[in-house]
Amino acid sequence: MTWKPSAFYAPALTVAGLLSLAGTAVGVPETWTLAWMAVLLPLLALVARWSPVRSGALAGALGLMAVTVWPVPLIWADGSWLEVCGAAAFWALPALGALAAGAHLRRQAGRVRHAVREARRDQQLELARDLHDFVAHDVSAIVVQAQAARFVAAQDPQQAVRALERIEAAGLSALESMDRTVHALQEAAGGPAAPVPGLARLAELVDRFEGGTLDADPQALGELSREADTTAYRVAVEALTNVRRHAPGSAVVRVALRRARGGIELSVANSPAPRGGSGLLARRRRSGTGLAGLRGRVEAAGGTLEAGAGADGGWRVRAVFPARERALG
Repeated sequence: MTWKPSAFYAPALTVAGLLSLAGTAVGVPETWTLAWMAVLLPLLALVARWSPVRSGALAGALGLMAVTVWPVPLIWADGSWLEVCGAAAFWALPALGALAAGAHLRRQAGRVRHAVREARRDQQLELARDLHDFVAHDVSAIVVQAQAARFVAAQDPQQAVRALERIEAAGLSALESMDRTVHALQEAAGGPAAPVPGLARLAELVDRFEGGTLDADPQALGELSREADTTAYRVAVEALTNVRRHAPGSAVVRVALRRARGGIELSVANSPAPRGGSGLLARRRRSGTGLAGLRGRVEAAGGTLEAGAGADGGWRVRAVFPARERALG
């Protein structure tokens, strides 16, 4: 059992207050009583800072009374009521000041604890979004390729081998995403941070997506801030993941990165899924909230996000990010 000094502050103040009141009642010399105030005032501050509310309130009231009334017997015989009240009020001020100082420190500590809890909650949400954005994409790729391998294994073993190779690549990518999550946890504990992927890996991402094509302006890559760069990559990952989940078998999936009037535009568009599509992903319930979460990320990076049906009946996700001023000049 851990010994906590704070558990003894309220009992110590209670005993000190009772001793002070008893000394005041029996007429202990004022030199000793005044010295005793140097014990009571710090105890009042410590109780207000550390003690539980119930026991601290009782001990604080007793200590406040002890500090307030100690000069009363010295003035009672020759002084007026006004002088007695004035002396009591004068000594109540440092006692109330000690209580206020302790209460202020207690309130500040509570705010710090609340801020730490909020920071941990935000970090947990960040890790959950990372898992959703990256691992879900790779896992859905594994499922799609496994389905394809199962259907073509008998007729075309070579296609099945290629599907297994893609499964291997997607599995390695999922492991890399898990490593980044572990590194993020280590960073929270003071360890080194792991880099978050950006648009430099967009070509690799699209290449792993069967049927995907990429049209990227190389100069547009250098015109995004680091935050916008990583956020744009997350948008591409989420959009491609949703194609696998909700439109499996789309004949065309186009990813484009270009300059636009509003800045730098990233778009992911897919053709309609074939009717009667089957498979595990086609039968899954739509339970993801990825694009809703990404909208907040995109807006935090200064951009905008749109998602909706395309002219051909497919689906299109479009994000526009502001270009860096130095690049535009």
